[in-house]
Amino acid sequence: MTFLLQLIVGILLDWTLGEPSRFHPLMGFGTLADRIDRTFPEESLWRNKVSGLIVVVTLVGLITLLVWWLISWPVTGMITGIIFFYFTLGGRSLFEHARDVQNALNAEDLKAARVAVGRMVSRDTSAMDRTEVSLATIESVLENGNDAVFGTIFWFVLLGAPGAVCYRLINTLDAMWGYRTAQYSEFGWAAARLDDLLNWIPARLCALTYSLVGETKTALICWKKQAAAWESPNAGPVIAAGAGALQIQLGGPGVYHGLIKARPVLGTGRVPVPEDIQRALWLVQYGVMLWLLVIALIVVGRQLSLA
Repeated sequence: MTFLLQLIVGILLDWTLGEPSRFHPLMGFGTLADRIDRTFPEESLWRNKVSGLIVVVTLVGLITLLVWWLISWPVTGMITGIIFFYFTLGGRSLFEHARDVQNALNAEDLKAARVAVGRMVSRDTSAMDRTEVSLATIESVLENGNDAVFGTIFWFVLLGAPGAVCYRLINTLDAMWGYRTAQYSEFGWAAARLDDLLNWIPARLCALTYSLVGETKTALICWKKQAAAWESPNAGPVIAAGAGALQIQLGGPGVYHGLIKARPVLGTGRVPVPEDIQRALWLVQYGVMLWLLVIALIVVGRQLSLA
């Protein structure tokens, strides 16, 4: 029951407080990782897969061990665990970023909408129209719903606060170093592969969640038929199921690092409109409620069986 209390309190803290405006641990970790990255010049012989793996394992391992040690303290351990779990969640932040885009679109301010969605995605947003802005935002909501919410909850349930912290640190390094560019093709390999590994089960649970809280049959069909065509093995199921659950089309060409990248179309039905951003947020919100219900039933059922 203590574990269930930590889970609920952590989620409530994220929903009510959001991310700290200053001194966020993940932002501090990103700054540290950037400084480490700068110690390896792009042309350095050390920018290879082995050194990338050593840096990732050492950096993430030391911080995870520190978290494990801190939560093991008998008096403050429970509170410390809740705080670390809260820091790893990004549900409220995701909602706020998506709402900024939707509000700008509703105000017919396409320029502001492009700037706002640019904070959520890595692609070029400067020439996007309303449909493209809506599409990019919804894709980000669905994919980050897994990374910042469901994946984090999964690893917290499995391994407690150290599991959630380890997962989010790997996720952060993948976002910084995992892009398949010339600069990070070797050095960022380990971060990208570890993120794929840690996300394999959570992504499929997230896809199943979107299917259950949306148009179930359509979502499951899109997941089965379309997910494998997506470049990312984990984003594919999440976005395909989410698009099917919303009965809209996502994917298609996008501009990344100055180049047009061909992407398959995921989902089915019409093209997205600004109102679909809120529908995508509801998928995440209803999904969290479903997870809490299922986890609570499992915990209570286990307690009753041991009584």
